[in-house]
Amino acid sequence: MKVYFTFDSRPDLQKQLVDEFPEVEFAFRKGIVDEDIETAEVIVTYGEDLTDDHIANAQNLKWIFIASAGVEKMPKKAIAARDLLVSNVRGIHKKPMTESILAHILSIKRVLPTIYTNQRNKIWDKRGGRPTELNGSTALIIGPGAIGGEIGRLLQAFDVYTIGCNRSGNPAQYMNETYRIADLAEHLPKADIVISVLPSTDETAHLIQYEHFELMRDNAIFMNFGRGNLVETDVLIRALEEKQIYHAVLDVFEEEPLPLESKLWDLDNVTISPHCSSHSSRYLERSFEIFIPSLKKYLAGDMDIENKMDILRGY
Repeated sequence: MKVYFTFDSRPDLQKQLVDEFPEVEFAFRKGIVDEDIETAEVIVTYGEDLTDDHIANAQNLKWIFIASAGVEKMPKKAIAARDLLVSNVRGIHKKPMTESILAHILSIKRVLPTIYTNQRNKIWDKRGGRPTELNGSTALIIGPGAIGGEIGRLLQAFDVYTIGCNRSGNPAQYMNETYRIADLAEHLPKADIVISVLPSTDETAHLIQYEHFELMRDNAIFMNFGRGNLVETDVLIRALEEKQIYHAVLDVFEEEPLPLESKLWDLDNVTISPHCSSHSSRYLERSFEIFIPSLKKYLAGDMDIENKMDILRGY
């Protein structure tokens, strides 16, 4: 059996696989190789390099393991038509992403950008900026799953009141209250911080409209760390230009890389993070911690592997 990685990985992680699974042929490449596509039973990918033609040519393919959480760039219909087993690394992003989100919140609350600017300009200004406290704030987390729950856990350590919005409205871990996303508008006015970690699905595309920004507090921080199509770029720009909210922190965008001509670059009430909040020196380690047990199950004929997903639904 052949397992084909469409990306290169650390030599120590490769050796771990080769040593633990001597019966498996592993191919570690930097990109798509037609011969490997045609002969692989398992493909490990970041999810951005496979096409309809690749799926058609992968005659031996039975399982796609995605070393990412998003699948919006994958040939989903072709994969579904083959009824291929698909799984991902959902959950491994929660630690680095939560740290990134918390860092941005504290940076804004404690006016760190102003402090850094004053340092570069050799300005001693004890009254520079208007620092506020995270303590006692209310955060609304749209998508309180694995990542959202970890965000809630750490925010609660700062005495932040957490409100979750999910599809069902059923209670979610580390949320003081949980409501349905359908009722989002009712709860936006309560929040000092609005954080979205939603995946990209038909239901979440352009979920946030201009009217939602009107409902937010004018001192609110809006953070999108899920997918860029949550809100239309022009709608977001309008809300920021009109100061409907205090600040936006964006890790994802409708078009990536963000075009140089985008107005977002020039606004002083937005922080642009180049889709890097989940990056970590431990990213592949955590991916392999999911892949290895899953591969053991697969080899034993057990298809009940971790993070098995419905490719058409996107999760």
